[in-house]
This record gives sequence, C-alpha cells and structure tokens, in this order.
Amino acid sequence: MNYIENYVEANKDRFLEELFDLIRIPSISSIADHKPDMYRCAEMWKKLLLEAGADRAEVYETEGNPVTYGEKIIDPKLPTVLVYGHMDVMPVDPIELWNTDPFEPVIKDGKIWARGADDDKGQGFMHAKAFEIMMKNDTLPCNVKFMIEGEEEVGSPSLPKWCADNKEMLKADVILVSDTGMIAPDVPTITTGLRGLSYWEVEVTGPNRDLHSGLFGGAVANPINQLAKMIANVLDDNNHVTIPGFYDDVLEVSAEERALMAKAPYNEENYKKALNVKELWGEKGFTTNERTGIRPTFDICGIWGGYSGEGAKTVLPSKAYAKISSRLVPNQKHETISKLFKKYFEEIAPDYINVKVEYLHGGPSYVCPIDLPEYKAAEMALKDTFGKTAVPVRSGGSIPIISSFEEILGIKSILMGFGLESDAIHSPNENFPLEQFFNGIKTIPNFYKYYAELKK
Repeated sequence: MNYIENYVEANKDRFLEELFDLIRIPSISSIADHKPDMYRCAEMWKKLLLEAGADRAEVYETEGNPVTYGEKIIDPKLPTVLVYGHMDVMPVDPIELWNTDPFEPVIKDGKIWARGADDDKGQGFMHAKAFEIMMKNDTLPCNVKFMIEGEEEVGSPSLPKWCADNKEMLKADVILVSDTGMIAPDVPTITTGLRGLSYWEVEVTGPNRDLHSGLFGGAVANPINQLAKMIANVLDDNNHVTIPGFYDDVLEVSAEERALMAKAPYNEENYKKALNVKELWGEKGFTTNERTGIRPTFDICGIWGGYSGEGAKTVLPSKAYAKISSRLVPNQKHETISKLFKKYFEEIAPDYINVKVEYLHGGPSYVCPIDLPEYKAAEMALKDTFGKTAVPVRSGGSIPIISSFEEILGIKSILMGFGLESDAIHSPNENFPLEQFFNGIKTIPNFYKYYAELKK
C-alpha cells in the first residue's frame, strides 16, 4: 500500500463521520426556508478546508446563496488547480418513497444512503480529503483553490457575476470537477461534454375560478386538458421537437465520432432491466447513448392543477401548470431556445385559454478536447486506480456554470466524476457506493501528481 492508501485506511471512519455531518445539513437551494442551512453548510466547508491545510478559507456573499472559497498557494510560479463543487442539494419529495431519513445518512449494502451522498457533497468531499492527504504527507505538487457554491441545483444564477467580480482571486490553469459519473464501477470515465439547459414554468388559465364540472363541463375549456394537448404537440411521431427553429443551430456529430461513441460499454437489456422498462424511447435514428449525449430533448418535469387530494371532487379547474426542460447540445443557445419555446407555446394556445411562460434558468453546453495535458493527467490517474484507460463520454446532464467558467475565467474544466447511474441522484434513495467514494479520494492526488509533471 502507498501513502495514499495507508492514510485512507487509517482515517476512513473519520472521513465518513465528517461527510455525514455535512450531509445532515438540509441545504436545499430551491426552498427559501433553507437559506440558513446554506450558510451552515458554507461555514462547515470553510472549517473542512482550513483543517485540511488551506492557507485561508472564507464564506463569500453573492446575490443569492453563499460561496465558500479556500486556497493553498505553495509557489505562485507553479500551476494552479481550481476545484469546483456545490454544497446545495435537490428537494427530497416525494418523501414517502425514501427508505431512510434523507438527511440522516446510513451505510447499508456497501453504500451511503442520503440526499447529497453523491450529488455533490460526497463527490465534493473527496477533493477536501485528497487535499488533506497531500498536505499531511507533504506531496502537494502545485497550487490549489476551492470554490464551493450554493446554487448549482437551481442553475447557478449568482455565480457568473461573483466569478467576474473575483476573477483575479480565481485565476487558475484548470478547473477540476467531480459532479459527473462513470459508465460502470469498473469502467473509469471522463466526461468530455455536457448538454445545455433551458427550463420554464407554464401557467394556463381558463375560467376566472374553479367551476362545477357537471354544470360547466363540455361548455368551458378545461386548462389541464388543453395544457396536455399543447405539450403533446411539441413532439411528433418520431420524437422530434416541433418548435420552429429548434434544430437550426444543432452541431451534428460526425460519423467518425459516433463510431467512437459506439465503443463505450453498453448493454441495452441491462439498461432496461435497471430501469424496469420493457422498451426504450427516443428520437428516431439515434442510439440510446447518442440520444442522451449528442441530441437535444424536450421533457415535462412536473404537471399539476385541479384537485389531487383524497377522494373525489368534481371540479373544472381555473388553472393548470407545468415545469418543462430542454437539454441542449453544442451551438444551441439557451437564450434563443427559451424565446422560441415561449413564442411557439403562446402561438399554439387556443383562444379559450390564456398562457403565461416564465423562463426560470438555463445554460450552454460544454465540450472539452481530449488532447489537453489536463485530460491526460486525469486519464493517467484513473488508470492507476482502476487499471484501465478511461473512456471519454458526452453526458446527457447539464452543469450550466461550466461553460460560464470558460467564458469568464478563460480556462477549461476536467470532469472526473465517480458517481454511478444507480446512485439515484435527484431521486428518492440517493446513494453512493463506499468503493467509489474511497476510489475517488485515492485517484485525485495522482491527478495533481501527473498534472504537475505534464505542465513542467
């Protein structure tokens, strides 16, 4: 065992207790009542970074939730790695589907079960402990800075301005992120692309009040019925988005790159079995991996209205609502797509309802070349841990701030995540395998080692 493995083995129980303390803070950024929890979490991150060996760590105000920043500068002439993570988590509803308390982590079946176990408290925490290992063993080969934000799950609305205002403080050579995943526990993966995002809330209004469905049904349009029809019109029989101009800027991926993507390990039967679905669904003419990596989407994230309580209530509702998202691919501009959807949805609305479309948040897509020294360092570090060359993949997910980093700070991000599809992030019973957690801690110091060597 090398010094990294020895240190992890000697301190793994402490690592878990510290992580659990972080997880126990219900830092849900989308719910205003949890604002105090965001500050509690930010202060705990400050404490973790200082105890790990940072020269300084501070909690900074933004126009929204706080950011914790820390740094260790061993020599200004050496390269600097900027670690990005987020302290906020998704809501836990529906709470009745959780098998355990989402904010009281437990270990069962070799996994940590809790909200934030993977996304992103568990993965972010790996970097703090890897930093601690290098500091305690005097092996940190370059400078390191940490930026842990509190609004990633709501689109990071305050972070671009904060980054622009603190550009000099954040100056670095590369951003290192663990907020993505691996294809499988034995298949190391580096995410080279992220889809962009546009997200809306739609309100449809019919009559000026809820009506008796017997007295008025058949004479007055039902907003829920109409909203469902309008949503159905956005996808055609080939699952192609019908919004005019939606595909105009889509960057079509070459046949050569599609062939490379096809080499990634994939078993469709296992994929369906894991999700308990009989058949898969998506845009005609593309494989499952292509649909989630290089093609844009349109999805309803939530829909509601009328009566949904116990028993029956014969009501024709006044209003209906939906939350809607589109995942975007390179060259698609989220600002453009947001306007196209709003225009289209208002145009297809019949005269017997009124439609209001509110754009909530979004961000551009991101692509990282695989010939960068930063990528090579991640590839070498992962091979040390897993014994295999990492597979480059384009993720279906979005981290809107990553593209903003490149635009504002002028540096690329390396997305070296350790989560798995089975971790159920954003869902009830989120979890993170202990093996992935500890493998992440063991891998990260080697990224620094190889990166410093390649940058000499």
